[in-house]
Amino acid sequence: MVGNLAEKIHVFGDEKILTVTELSQAIKGTIEDNFHSLKLQGEVSGLKKHSSGHTYLSLKDADSVINAICWRGTRLNIALEDGMEIVVKGKVTSYPARSQYQFIIEEANMAGEGALLKLLNERRKIFHSKGYFANNRPLPKFPQLIGIVTSKTGAVLQDMRHRLEGRYPFCRVLVWSVNVQGTAAKDQIAAAVRGFNFMTEKPDLLIVARGGGSIEDLWAFNEEEVVKAVFESKIPVISAVGHETDTTLIDYASDLRAPTPTAAIELATPVLSEVKLQVSDNANRMSHSMLRIIKELNVRVSATARYLSSSQSFIIGVTQKFDDRTERLSVAIRNFFRKTELALKACRIISPANYILIKQQRFEATSKSFNKILKNYLVRYLDKFETMQNRLEQSSFNKILSKGFCFVTDLEGKTVETKEIFEQSRNNELAIHFQDGVSKI
Repeated sequence: MVGNLAEKIHVFGDEKILTVTELSQAIKGTIEDNFHSLKLQGEVSGLKKHSSGHTYLSLKDADSVINAICWRGTRLNIALEDGMEIVVKGKVTSYPARSQYQFIIEEANMAGEGALLKLLNERRKIFHSKGYFANNRPLPKFPQLIGIVTSKTGAVLQDMRHRLEGRYPFCRVLVWSVNVQGTAAKDQIAAAVRGFNFMTEKPDLLIVARGGGSIEDLWAFNEEEVVKAVFESKIPVISAVGHETDTTLIDYASDLRAPTPTAAIELATPVLSEVKLQVSDNANRMSHSMLRIIKELNVRVSATARYLSSSQSFIIGVTQKFDDRTERLSVAIRNFFRKTELALKACRIISPANYILIKQQRFEATSKSFNKILKNYLVRYLDKFETMQNRLEQSSFNKILSKGFCFVTDLEGKTVETKEIFEQSRNNELAIHFQDGVSKI
């Protein structure tokens, strides 16, 4: 490699005196020719994202440090952090303006599963100290609207829908589609959780879900943005990420962890047939209880009637009234449970097309109201602007001169404000400023 550098410099001639730029360009070419594609392992240090979008950092090991750059637009598989052990692929180049060599990062990955597990344990301790793992809210027993944060392209969503239709079909579902892997995933997942919390019609429950994968694939669910969003959610959250053996940090921040996405549906909803059976059983038990109470009351009334022979007519009237009321009560109970059963049978899932139409109509109404408010605001702002403009013109410099006034300055533009200054400046040229120009004296 040194020989290549010597060859590049030799073309200038033995006697030629090189400029600094010529030498720097020769060194730059030699470095880029010999280190144009390689992999490098090291620890991230001094990470800084510039306003231009470029990311500057250093990669170090026990004995050495090299500057590194990730250009804006380079899409990495992981989000870089200080202290992270990574393997990067790219090329070495130099920065002639400072006589420095640096590494251009084109790809980046964690340096093995051991490094990821170490970072995961460190984050778990940090997030625990921040109180992110304190949620333990009860889930609604009969949710009417469930929000799901997942990818719409995977099989996970279809499996969850199918499971829900088989268990609790009249429960509505809102899906917020996000990337569940890659550098953009963490921001999208966090935004989805917060977005559900800002809805006018909030879901009764949120499920954050994705299928299984390696620890790298699931890493977005270990990012602080996602963990914090789940912790701060006002809506109870079920974490359903990966398979039963997979663990992510949002499992600790959520209110309940499900071993799989379909298991999350089972934890979130009852079985409709079991609900109907329970209602029917409760109705039967209530009916039997009421009949038992009525029989006991009849026995008491009959016993009392026997001891009140002198008030036989009164007792007969009371007994008839009581029989009438109990019969009406029995009919009312049967009608109530019949109506309840019919209402359960009539429950249906709202069509997504109808739901979207309703939301679109609300949006159009809100948009018209906003445009009206904005128009009124602009009218008031323009009136105020014209008023201020008129005031400014009335007090402007030229307005005073138009009334016949003038003022005197020296040639440097300094105003002659007193007679004393005028007398001192008489030996020098002065300027008188009128409305239509300047005269020198």
